[in-house]
Order: sequence, then C-alpha cells, then structure tokens
Amino acid sequence: MVQSYKIGKKLVVALALLALVVLNLIMIPNKKPSYAADRSSYIVMEANSKTVLKGYNEHLRLPMASTTKIMTALIVIENCKMDEKVKIPPQAVGIEGSSIYLRQGEVFTVEELLYGLMLRSGNDASVALSIHVAKNVENFAKIMNVRAQAMGLKDTNFTNPSGLHDDNHYTSAYDLCYMSCVAMQNPIFRKICSTKMITVNKGESTRYFKNKNKMLNSYQGSNGIKTGYTKKAGRCLVASATKNDITMVSVVLNRGAMWQECANLLDFGFAKYSMP
Repeated sequence: MVQSYKIGKKLVVALALLALVVLNLIMIPNKKPSYAADRSSYIVMEANSKTVLKGYNEHLRLPMASTTKIMTALIVIENCKMDEKVKIPPQAVGIEGSSIYLRQGEVFTVEELLYGLMLRSGNDASVALSIHVAKNVENFAKIMNVRAQAMGLKDTNFTNPSGLHDDNHYTSAYDLCYMSCVAMQNPIFRKICSTKMITVNKGESTRYFKNKNKMLNSYQGSNGIKTGYTKKAGRCLVASATKNDITMVSVVLNRGAMWQECANLLDFGFAKYSMP
C-alpha cells in the first residue's frame, strides 16, 4: 500500500505540472521566440516628433557594434569643416574589423573619411577622425558621452568610436533610435548615409565605397542609416525611410532577420502614424 501511494503521488505531481504547462500555453499564445535569452530589442520611431510606434525591450542595454558610428559621424560633422585635411596617423592603421585600409601618411578630407566610416564601416576611419577631432580615442569617447547626455539618453555609454566590443560600451534601441533621429536632421549626415556608392580621393589613394546598407536598394523611400555586427552584439541595423514627408527610423539589436524586421517595423510605423 505504501508503494502504491508513492506512485500515485508522483502521478498527481506530474499531472499538475503538465496542467501548468498547458495553461501557460493557452494564456500566452503569442509568446515571442527567444533571441540570445531575449537579449535583443527593436523599435520604430517617427523622426520629427520622436513618437514611438512600436517597441520591444527598447530600454534594454545592449552592445550595438558599428551602429556606434552614427554618433561618431554626428560628432565629427558638428565639430569639423568637411574640407579639412586629415593626415592618417599610425594609430589608425591596421585596426581590427571592417576597414577601408588606410595607410600611414595618406591625406583625406574629413568628408571622404566620413563616407568610408558610414558606407564601408571603416574602423580605421573612425580612429583617424577621432584623433583629428580630439587628439585621441579616449577624449573622443568622452565627447560622445557628453553629446548623448545632452540628448537626454539614459541607457548609453561609449568607450570607442567604432563599436568594437567593450563591456562598458552599450546603448538601447530607444537611445539609438533617438540619436539617429537627431542625426538625420543634419543635412550633411543625411546626404552621406543615403549615398549608395562614391569614389573618393582620386589618384594614388583612390577608394571606391559601396554602401553596406541593403535597405537603400530594397525599401521604397529608404535613406539610411547604418549596419552593425560583432559576435557579442549580433546583427544590428538602423534603417530610415521617408514617405509623404514623414520619416520613420527603425532599430533592431541582436535580431537575426534584421533586414526584414526593419522593413516590417517601417511598414508598421507608416501605417500607424498620421501627421498631427
């Protein structure tokens, strides 16, 4: 009788656990799939009013890879003339990750390096520009953080201008989207990040830059902004499009299907938003 009781009790517990699982499935029929233990996020925002139309984990602090360069470009544009000459320092040569293969002593304009930064995601270009503006990378990162604080961003911290991984280098989908909306108000930034292809520094140092942002060719009205990827950050994308004088900006962080997800978010934003 004692053995029978034990078996019966185990059966009751098993049935109770099964009931809980079934109940949870019934109560949460649209549970989202887990991306790296839900360490992913997305958002879509109307650029002028900063109205959020849809978001998921939008205030979660995450690494953002080369989408960092949105702030890098904005700082450079706000602090330099586009025709300023930059002589490539040794610190900007041979930087890991994406590169435009700068050589020590080459001379480019600020504008040319910005195209290399935004179209080809040149980590070497980010170092060259940061040294030009602030003497070194560390000082430039401090300027980036001051600018982020001035925007009221609470979940962002920069340690470098490129987006190479650092545990203290992070943002949120909301903050990244907000700073992107601010950046898109700058005509120089908007022109550069919407350019599909350009040839710079014709001569011995000629570079041909084709934009990595596939949205420019695949989504109607697309006009930016920046891709990003590291192993720890995953696939990241900030996408912008304008239709009928309305600009939407979408951000995905650590989302595998980043192109389609950003397109879907832009579609959702345009469908839901109406001018006040």
